[in-house]
Amino acid sequence: MKVHLKTLGCRLNEAELETWAQAFQKSGHSITKQAESAQLIVLNSCAVTQDAARKSRQLIRRIHRDNPQAKLVVSGCYATLNQDEAASLMGVDLVVSNRDKNQLVEKTLTELNMNAMPVMSTEPGDISLFTRGRQRAFVKVQDGCRYRCTFCIVTVARGEEVSRPVQAVIDEINALHKQGITEVILTGVHLGGYGSDLGNNLSDLIKAILAETNIPRLRLGSLEPWELPEDFFELFRNPRLMPHLHLPLQSGSDTVLRRMARRCKTEEFAAIVNKLRSQIPHFNITTDIIVGFPGESEQEWQDSFDFIKQMGFGHIHIFTYSSREGTKAASLPNQVANEIKKQRSQQLHELANDMKQKFCQNNIGNEFPVLWEGYSEALEGGKQRVFGYTPNYLRVGCVISNNESVENQTITARLIAVGEGCVFRGILDNTLP
Repeated sequence: MKVHLKTLGCRLNEAELETWAQAFQKSGHSITKQAESAQLIVLNSCAVTQDAARKSRQLIRRIHRDNPQAKLVVSGCYATLNQDEAASLMGVDLVVSNRDKNQLVEKTLTELNMNAMPVMSTEPGDISLFTRGRQRAFVKVQDGCRYRCTFCIVTVARGEEVSRPVQAVIDEINALHKQGITEVILTGVHLGGYGSDLGNNLSDLIKAILAETNIPRLRLGSLEPWELPEDFFELFRNPRLMPHLHLPLQSGSDTVLRRMARRCKTEEFAAIVNKLRSQIPHFNITTDIIVGFPGESEQEWQDSFDFIKQMGFGHIHIFTYSSREGTKAASLPNQVANEIKKQRSQQLHELANDMKQKFCQNNIGNEFPVLWEGYSEALEGGKQRVFGYTPNYLRVGCVISNNESVENQTITARLIAVGEGCVFRGILDNTLP
């Protein structure tokens, strides 16, 4: 049976897709990139915002319209929070909640009567990651969150914190490395809370990975800027731990942060950023900001804007606040008018672009080891432009000849200029294979 896997939303959803892909392969089925040729389609949905839930519904309808013969299984946060609605959508054969998604493959094959004969069962060969055209792997190490930020529906959808044992994570990373992966990204709903149910912490996990695997590159997914272990910052002295963190700030106003029930004040956030940057040159800090949270006054907005400007982020994901049923923020007074939210969002987008350009300019002239990807652009004269990422997550493009290949290799490049979208032009060193 051909299985097509699709996801909306976060890196955790990506990691879960990879786990399902390998489980389907182990059960004797194949993964296909073409949804129209699949006999089974699995969607990992999202509901972080009302818009994400709407997109999940639209995607379900489109999947069924484009391939009405395929069985359709829906999981993820939208399917968990709106189980009856998801089940009633045209074409949906099975809904698997987040609580049961560890058994998604087994439930799908059993309940939809799609089990392969045991003789067909094989271990995954070429990793499904490559089948989907990826050069790096997302590894889920934790799920759930014990905190209740007032705007967040994900904690309701994902439930309590559950961490994977250290050895299970190490075994998965070693298997990925053996199959050709050179970079993994650790993901979780509350990654910083890793180990709260196991008696260890995120630093312990990272140390074990660095000691017991040879994976050349280790990245961390989105990380809440609180409860970081004392020895966390020292870990970045190891060049295998990439100098880039996505630390969601959400607001630069302490009074707004209190209404959000965030556990990190601006002063504490600034201390984290300054400590990282003082240790490692060109450390890239990216963040999330919610514009127009209920009650956000002009003074709070200005305080937030000034603090964000002071931080000099490499990139900002900007979200205009929208009321989310089931969250405390939806019932807060003094909802901000849409026109004001739109103005503030535009102002922040302009600042974010300026900060990104400045961060990029500060990296010009430096040499970085770049992990080159499979994607390339054809150029005239027998040339191609290949793309990859620096350790601090800057995208680089270099021109090489068509008869050369750098895919999934780490080769140093010097950044000579920055173009549209902050994509760097680079020059490879002279050690091409």
